[in-house]
Amino acid sequence: MTSTGIGRLPLGVAIIAILIGIFGFFVFIVGLLLLLFGTAVAVGGGSVGVFGLGGAIGGLIILILGLIFLAVAFGLWNQELWALVLAILVLLFYGAVEFVSHSWVALIIVVLLLVYLVAVSKHFD
Repeated sequence: MTSTGIGRLPLGVAIIAILIGIFGFFVFIVGLLLLLFGTAVAVGGGSVGVFGLGGAIGGLIILILGLIFLAVAFGLWNQELWALVLAILVLLFYGAVEFVSHSWVALIIVVLLLVYLVAVSKHFD
């Protein structure tokens, strides 16, 4: 461990990484299911007529988002600076959405998460 504190995972970051990882896993599974059912319908081999080619494309997009969430969770767990920056950018965007929609409780949670992530940023390299 260096003198700047890099290498010791703060508890809050560990919790955030685990929660993002769980969420990313479920998003990945949903995307995979949509991709499989959408593709089966698109090539005529499936019995689900609701999704079609749009389901396959939507499934692929959701699958990619799930992989991104899993990568960010892994990056936060390993204290990668890119994951911290991406998490902060997503929280800033989400905070703007909450502000516009006047969801004040959610906005306060987002602000608290932002303050926490900036406070522990010295643990990332």
